[in-house]
Amino acid sequence: MTLHLSKVLIERQRPLTPYEWHQVLWHLFSVPAGGPRPFLFRIEQQGRGGTQVLLQSDREPTTSATARGARVRLVATRRFAPKMSAGQGLRFRLTANPIKTIRDEGGRTDGQGDIKQCRVPLIKEEEQLDWLARKFAGAARLDEALIQGRQAVHFRPSVGKVGKIVAVTFDGALTVRDGEQLNTLLTTGIGPAKSLGCGLLSLARV
Repeated sequence: MTLHLSKVLIERQRPLTPYEWHQVLWHLFSVPAGGPRPFLFRIEQQGRGGTQVLLQSDREPTTSATARGARVRLVATRRFAPKMSAGQGLRFRLTANPIKTIRDEGGRTDGQGDIKQCRVPLIKEEEQLDWLARKFAGAARLDEALIQGRQAVHFRPSVGKVGKIVAVTFDGALTVRDGEQLNTLLTTGIGPAKSLGCGLLSLARV
C-alpha cells in the first residue's frame, strides 16, 4: 500500500479542543460520512502560529480546507510505500494511550447483566513500557524504549461527560521480526484514542 505523510498547519484564533482536531482534519478528505477513517495524526507543536500536525493517510489530502472557523493548510506531503524485512533495525516514535481494562467499580451492568468493562489509563512508567512491548509482540523486538513525554488530554464528545486520556510519547529502537505485522501496525495505528491524536507510528532507518 502507498501512504501519504503530510505536514499540516491548523490556524485558528482560538485553540481547538482535542476532539475538534480530528473533526477538522476530516475536511482534507472526500470520504462518505460514517466511512472508515482514512488517516492517523499526531500533534507535533502548538503555538500562536497555529497547531502543527503530522498526518498519515491512505490517500492524498487536499491542499486546504476550512471548518469550525479554522483554516487547515497542507504544508508538505510525500508518498511512501513501507517495506520492512525481518532483522532490519529501525528507530521509532509513537504517541499512544496505554490503557488496561477493568471491571466497573460501581458494579454497573450491560444489557446482558454482565458487569461493564472500563478502560483506565496506565500511569506507572513500567506499566506503560510493558504495554508497548505487548503491542509490538510478534511484529518487532523492542531494543530501546524511552518515554519522552506524558500529557493528560481532556475532551468532551458531542454526547456524554468529559473524558480523559493520558497520551504518552515513546522514542526508541526496534528490530523487525515480521515485516507484514509491523506494516499492519504502521497502517492501522497502535492502541485506542486515534481520534485524539494517538496511534501514529513513525519509523526511520537507523
